[in-house]
Amino acid sequence: MEPVIIVLVILVVLVFIALIKTIQVIPQASAAIVERFGRYTRTLNAGLNIVVPFIDTIRNRIDLREQVVPFPPQPVITQDNLVVNIDTVIYYQVTDARAATYEVASYIQAIEQLTVTTLRNIIGGMDLERTLTSREEINAALRGVLDEATGKWGIRVNRVELKAIEPPTSIQDSMEKQMRADRDKRAAILTAEGTRQAAILTAEGEKQSQILRAEGEAKAAALRAEGEAQAVRTVFEAIHAGDPDQKLLSYQYLQMLPKIAEGDANKLWIVPSEIGDALKGLSGAMGNFGNFGGNSGGGNSGNGNGGGTERREKPSID
Repeated sequence: MEPVIIVLVILVVLVFIALIKTIQVIPQASAAIVERFGRYTRTLNAGLNIVVPFIDTIRNRIDLREQVVPFPPQPVITQDNLVVNIDTVIYYQVTDARAATYEVASYIQAIEQLTVTTLRNIIGGMDLERTLTSREEINAALRGVLDEATGKWGIRVNRVELKAIEPPTSIQDSMEKQMRADRDKRAAILTAEGTRQAAILTAEGEKQSQILRAEGEAKAAALRAEGEAQAVRTVFEAIHAGDPDQKLLSYQYLQMLPKIAEGDANKLWIVPSEIGDALKGLSGAMGNFGNFGGNSGGGNSGNGNGGGTERREKPSID
């Protein structure tokens, strides 16, 4: 009875193993290569797949997602015989699992070596300055060569990036000194231009200020002159409207004489020619005032000549 139980257990184990080998579950974005007796049979896609146990075998499982592979720095010689180290990053995707399995032994290593050789060919035709400033051009040329070469391997190169381009240390020092000198030069030029522009703006401001000040003074002088003229016209009109006589004008002349003589610096002052006419009028007024006083004081007493009134005339001043 025991041998029968052992045989049954062995059969159950074999059936379980056969079921495991028969049912193959492939994850999404993956593929599997099936071989039968060492020969390619088919490619299993994502999902549940059935294979013949102990006859069909899974040769390789391939990830169909886009892969990112960084390559170590590679020394490359430029056209002007300078050695630079370049780091590259490749973005690729497997499009044909069968070709990626059977057309090349290791597509990662093949892509790396192809990248190095292509990069040396491209950089060899450029000098250092162009190499440092032409990353997009290098990326496009490198991607074109890789995509064409890897197409038969079932690989599509989506993007190629240069992570870093490191020139020799001595060249880096020289470049830093040159950049520093250029920055100092640009700073000096900008400072000089700023100083020049500030001086121009200051001069323009002063000029405009002087122009405005002169215009203001001219307008103020014009307004003052207009005001004085208006005042003179007003006084003149008032005088003519009042119709003053010669006596009033003479009295006004005499009142103005002390004001003309005021001040210690007035050593010499000029008497206008009209002062003679003014004094004539004033003397005539004073004479009349004297006669009026004589008649009031002695009209009743009389004098030695029989009470007659003596009339005196004051000599006129020419």
